[in-house]
Amino acid sequence: MTKVRYFLSSAVLIWALGFLLFTVSLPQPAKPVATDAVIVPTGGAGRIAQGLNVLDQGLATNMLVTGVDPEVTPVEFAIEFEVDQARMDCCVTLGFVAVDTRSNARETADWVEANAIRSLRLVTTDWHMRRAARELDRTLPSSVTVIRDAVPSEPSVTSLFLEYHKLLASWVAGIFGF
Repeated sequence: MTKVRYFLSSAVLIWALGFLLFTVSLPQPAKPVATDAVIVPTGGAGRIAQGLNVLDQGLATNMLVTGVDPEVTPVEFAIEFEVDQARMDCCVTLGFVAVDTRSNARETADWVEANAIRSLRLVTTDWHMRRAARELDRTLPSSVTVIRDAVPSEPSVTSLFLEYHKLLASWVAGIFGF
């Protein structure tokens, strides 16, 4: 019985320390490094604006917005984010296939392969960055360089708690090949 208590106590301590580390060391914005493309999973405030800012600064020439609701038209997207038609035509691709972080990574990998992308900037919210990057790392070829560009946020403890457990589940899934 003592060994069981020791094991459970250790597991809880490791979990708590992991959660603390997760919350106090959220990823930060990237330095201005040029890449072939910028990838923006939908879902968090400021993500798309930051992706468009990367294009405006000339740090990437193409942008994939992955996980766009199928009911959103390119015209609606352009109006919502004040993107002119020329920019939409040349540089912005809306991906309608993904419904979660794992399928964002799959949609991104397919787009990267189809467009011969060698380097990309992943733009997502700070609390989401680790899991999104992990899923991309599992999906993209090792020859593709990924720059992590976190959008700062003020997440609630509940959001952090949920995301921490999703990250742990992703890690376990990776270990067992799910």
